[in-house]
Amino acid sequence: MFSRRKRRPKSPELLEAWVCLDSGDIPGALRRLRAAGEDQPLGEVALVVGRAARTAGFDDLQQAAAALAERPEHAQALFDFGYACVERGLSYLAVPALREVLRGNPGRLGVVRELVSAYEREGRHREAVEELARHEADFTDWPDRYLLVFNAIMSGDLGLARRQHTLLPDPEDEMWLPTRARQNRMLERAAALDGASALDPTDLRGWQYVLGGTVLGTLSPYGFDSGMTGRYAWLQDTPGQCLRGLLRLRTLLEAAELRPRSVSLLPDRDSRILGLAAAELLDLPAEPFAPGREDTLVVAYDLNEVAGATDGPEILGQLFERAPGQVLHEHASSWTDAPVVTADSVTLLHQSVVAPWGEQLRGAADGGVERAPADDRPEPELAAEITGAEPDTDEGDGTGPDDSDEAFAAFAATVRGTWLRGDRARLTSSGPVPSSRFA
Repeated sequence: MFSRRKRRPKSPELLEAWVCLDSGDIPGALRRLRAAGEDQPLGEVALVVGRAARTAGFDDLQQAAAALAERPEHAQALFDFGYACVERGLSYLAVPALREVLRGNPGRLGVVRELVSAYEREGRHREAVEELARHEADFTDWPDRYLLVFNAIMSGDLGLARRQHTLLPDPEDEMWLPTRARQNRMLERAAALDGASALDPTDLRGWQYVLGGTVLGTLSPYGFDSGMTGRYAWLQDTPGQCLRGLLRLRTLLEAAELRPRSVSLLPDRDSRILGLAAAELLDLPAEPFAPGREDTLVVAYDLNEVAGATDGPEILGQLFERAPGQVLHEHASSWTDAPVVTADSVTLLHQSVVAPWGEQLRGAADGGVERAPADDRPEPELAAEITGAEPDTDEGDGTGPDDSDEAFAAFAATVRGTWLRGDRARLTSSGPVPSSRFA
């Protein structure tokens, strides 16, 4: 339709996205659509999205975009476009279309729920709370009040979450029972931290525990006041950092009075190296991972890397339901691309990491920077380098909170009664500050 009429957007920002599509650059076009903001003419946005969808073979999105391009003020066309964008992972494009539907059709709960879904996928939980609160007089407990409680937790408003949670009866439909149980666990973990953790927008360790039951071992000492609040951006890892993470893990196990009988090795090289180091440090035998093995410590360097190894996806699927006494530790966990399964213990959160034995950057003889080749020494030798290192104690820029061994031990003692009753599925947020803020 678009090529026949040779229609093009008039907005300069959208025209940039259109030019990207001239060369087949769909990701570039989508980035420019996001950068253009939510005030662009929706009919012109639909022109770009429809062309991109046709190139990608997304017939449902192409048809919805074509309908909206023809009738940019039609409520059904707006809703269908928003729904298709959410389904295709383009929630940021759904938000303005669904908000426009509500302007002309206030109180339509079906539209509200779809808009809340788009907000959630974008990490915009505070806006989801505000939208739901506007319709509280009319909504149902399941799913609407549940959604209000969930988004209140995710936005860091525990007071509102607790008040609304007391009004939420047990669901009559059994499909909501796991969701109810998950929400109960989140609030139980928050209650366990009362008085012991700030649970403000900068309390990364506290929120990591509340949302997914994960104990975060270390905090980045850089850029705390710049919005990172303990997360790493790009990191060149060191043996000393690996050792520090394993020592924090040992403290956590001791606080919980857990005594694993073995270390289970995962199939990727990075995890095997770290697993061998953990076995040596904890004086435990190391053996290949086996599903259903009890009282074992499963050690991953980066669960996203495990997913790319032979048998990795199958193993990750087996870790959703932990065997009794089975503990999953991940050293370097991505906070911008969360792994499919949530670990019980994580050393650090990163956007990008290079393992100590990977192709790290180093100073070159000419004063520049070069990439060193990966260290291909045998895995036991690299594991011994970890256990023989000095734990990293970089104080960074001095803006972060106390991350001493004593502070971590106190946190571990506080959560020992509720730890290992976490949620195994993907942890979509590492705290109440939306990840999109740092994109």
